[in-house]
Amino acid sequence: MANVIVIKPKSKWQLLDLKELWLSKELFYILSWRDIKVRYKQTFLGVLWILLQPLANTLIFTIFFGNFAKIPSGNLPYPVFVLIGLVFWGFFSSTLTHAANSFVENEQLIKKVYFPREILIFSTVITTLIDFMITLLILFVMIIFYRLTFSLPFLVVMFMATLLTATASTGLGFFLASINIKYHDFRYILPFFLQILIFVTPVIYPLAIVRPSFQYLLALNPMTGLIDTLRSSLADGSIAHPYLLLISSVSALLCFFIGLTYFRHSERFIADIL
Repeated sequence: MANVIVIKPKSKWQLLDLKELWLSKELFYILSWRDIKVRYKQTFLGVLWILLQPLANTLIFTIFFGNFAKIPSGNLPYPVFVLIGLVFWGFFSSTLTHAANSFVENEQLIKKVYFPREILIFSTVITTLIDFMITLLILFVMIIFYRLTFSLPFLVVMFMATLLTATASTGLGFFLASINIKYHDFRYILPFFLQILIFVTPVIYPLAIVRPSFQYLLALNPMTGLIDTLRSSLADGSIAHPYLLLISSVSALLCFFIGLTYFRHSERFIADIL
């Protein structure tokens, strides 16, 4: 008797089916490798462009905000100060942008065959994570150039910040991708939203210039506490604002939980709406 595979809807309370994801690991590998090849195939600058973007932004921000506006950078040289923010913000915003469009860009695949839709989001995270690792090399070179110390607290905080940034952006990616299948013009709003969001994230300025009462509001942005802690741990091996780090960390986890929950409730309608 032939084996029969029955596809049933998941329970609303089951956020991730780890067994199903594991059985689909080969598809995850194929989609991730496809995204990487598409991203770098037949590109003139290729990896060089990934390096030039944060370097160019660092130069511009250093000239206008570090030299002209005299924005303080604490115990760090302003180029290192701003590059830390740009590298992690770039990882966050790039993941959001690619994840938000993942369902729409794979419309034909979703309609033809069943597979765990989560794979599309996770594969985009892998692609942006590779870009992030490349830009980290620039940060390390800059730290060495200014003769700063790679302390253990800084390395631990960097590892934690990478995980939490991936967690927050993945959760928000699930949420935005689910919205994007209903309202396709949302893809045009997202870049504008991210341009605004960078100014309420301490990428080019320190939290010290913000009123203490407003700092807690900014900490609801997952990137706020992470970037601030990265800078203080590099400067003197300490956590400048532990409560802000805690708020941002909890916010990152909530982003993942809420985004995945919203995706799970709308998953059964994805193929019909696309």
